[in-house]
Amino acid sequence: MANPDGDPKAAPDQIASKRIAPDRAMTDIVDYVLSYQVRSELAYRTARLCLMDALGCGLEALEYPACARLLGPVVPGAGMANGAKVPGTGFQLDPVQAAFNIGTMIRWLDFNDTWLAAEWGHPSDNLGGILAVADWLSRTAAAEGRPTLPMRRVLTAMIKAYEIQGCLALENSFNRVGLDHVILVKVASTAVVSELLGLNREACIAALSLAWVDGQSLRTYRHAPNTGSRKSWAAADATSRAVRLALLARAGEMGYPTALTAKTWGFYDVSFQGREFLFQRPYGSYVMENILFKVSFPAEFHAQTAVEAALCIHGKLQAAGQSAASIRKITIRTQQACLRIIDKKGPLNNPADRDHCIQYMVAIPLLFGRLTAADYEEGVAADPRIDALRARMEIIEEPRFSRDYHDPEKRSIANSLRVELADGTALEETVEYPVGHRRRRGEGVPLLEAKFKRNLARRFPAERQSRILAAVVDSSALEEMPAHEYVDLYAF
Repeated sequence: MANPDGDPKAAPDQIASKRIAPDRAMTDIVDYVLSYQVRSELAYRTARLCLMDALGCGLEALEYPACARLLGPVVPGAGMANGAKVPGTGFQLDPVQAAFNIGTMIRWLDFNDTWLAAEWGHPSDNLGGILAVADWLSRTAAAEGRPTLPMRRVLTAMIKAYEIQGCLALENSFNRVGLDHVILVKVASTAVVSELLGLNREACIAALSLAWVDGQSLRTYRHAPNTGSRKSWAAADATSRAVRLALLARAGEMGYPTALTAKTWGFYDVSFQGREFLFQRPYGSYVMENILFKVSFPAEFHAQTAVEAALCIHGKLQAAGQSAASIRKITIRTQQACLRIIDKKGPLNNPADRDHCIQYMVAIPLLFGRLTAADYEEGVAADPRIDALRARMEIIEEPRFSRDYHDPEKRSIANSLRVELADGTALEETVEYPVGHRRRRGEGVPLLEAKFKRNLARRFPAERQSRILAAVVDSSALEEMPAHEYVDLYAF
């Protein structure tokens, strides 16, 4: 009888011996998570901002019924004593479902932080799994009279999850093989959640291998003709799946040491065209220190500078006594990544379609001098002037913008708009770095804090807003606060 592993001559003990050495790409991640000491105060300060902003985005998303209806337990009415609480709601759930809830809220409006490289993504998507597990562990420990889990551990887990997702994304394009970037959320969340759960090195490697051999999401739901709302909860699914896999490993489930490199059946051969991952830098705290915030606009990040430029031109039009009605042609020069993701012509079928269309995201500020989440809904999208403007747009790649996009010393996300008017005059505006870029932190942080305050006011009375702000502003107090007490600040 042929051996189930495909080698008819190999004895079982020979096969077992081949599985001893785990793939280097997995052990590097696990050793980083278990052993690396984060010493960057900049990383911790930025992590505090990421935590604040991500939860604020989640509170705003609760105002949208399409998001709210996905939240709660899998089975109506189910809950869990000492389970993880879902901010802004009355739900208290098992950590797997809580991770899905929190992740869905954070990601729904495409307003949370971003990382751009060969692959794209939103590292705060990992907060769903991190915060749910930390809350559950801390709450359970408090109920049993054991030491609780401080928020410093949450911030450290965030820094490491951002680093894992971001460093894998620097040189490895998963979208080019048809896979969605949420695979990196699942991998990063699995690694840091395993550490929070107290898994040893062998069990952490097992958990991580389960993430790599798991089924991976296609990008179908991000592109025409199938663009849809799954793109707003796909990362939540990934971070909650990570919690599930880490819990399986904690229960003693075996791993698959060559999940990446196994000939024929490993991830590289099956899903990555036989290529191994490339790495630009060792794991540290680089990604958190350079994270991109969506400060002003809930828009796919490659269009952020285009929207900013469009707002400037809107102001110039008003100053000249003109309006978008006088526009004859619009030329957008952009980076190659923007062309791949958000250059869309033809009908846009839903909000998920519109917030990934650069033409739509430029037309709105040119017409109205704003871009908000509500502008993707049907009431605004029905305005015929939007598609009329879209029809006058030409999108072309600017090679310099593409080079600077990948330059690790610049990491720009540039867009340039040229608007030609019916009278022959032209208005031009170029923005290379969005306000959420590290190069504009001094300008961006006060705006980010104002965004958070607006989002708190959507859900909480003044007294609760003050308590949350006091906890967030005092970094030392935040780091010492038990995770469940922090989450309680946001719960009903």
